[in-house]
Amino acid sequence: MHAIEPYYRWLDLYNSEEDPSSPFYGRFHSEFEYTHQIYNYLIHPQWDDLGSPTLFVRIIYCDYTANFAIIELIGEWNDAINNDIMLLKRDVIDALAQEDIRYFILIGENVLNFHYSDDSYYEEWFEDMNEFDGWAAMINFRPHVLSEMNKCNIDQYLVNGGEFDDFEWRTYNPNQLFNKINKLINNRLN
Repeated sequence: MHAIEPYYRWLDLYNSEEDPSSPFYGRFHSEFEYTHQIYNYLIHPQWDDLGSPTLFVRIIYCDYTANFAIIELIGEWNDAINNDIMLLKRDVIDALAQEDIRYFILIGENVLNFHYSDDSYYEEWFEDMNEFDGWAAMINFRPHVLSEMNKCNIDQYLVNGGEFDDFEWRTYNPNQLFNKINKLINNRLN
């Protein structure tokens, strides 16, 4: 897992540690010191710690004019033991929402497992987004992770499935990606 680093090709466009509005502003990421781990596996030092021992994130792009953020995740999403959704919602999503971010693209190809607790934070996030006509889309989550999430009806809060399951997001620039996802979501709603 130490070789899996967050997507870096947009670093010349956006870097969360240099963005004063980012919850990760001012963080230092070593290229060589591995300080975080998931269970007994070291992870690449470019991932941001959100307080969970099993789930790490990286805001790989944020546009305050178009009101969207792209967030990549790695690890085990464990609401049952670590209440990861609370940490993600309170420390990342709410901080970005205060800066008028309304649209969230979550990239989950490196999320290995999901463990459910309850849906209160998902419901709260959904209500917050609806207040501003926002949405959250889940891109490239593994089938077994989506299956576990959908068994708990989390899919009613976060857009996923269909075109979002095998999405070639790296072929787009951030604005193109947002526009493509937004169009797909609007097509679903219409």
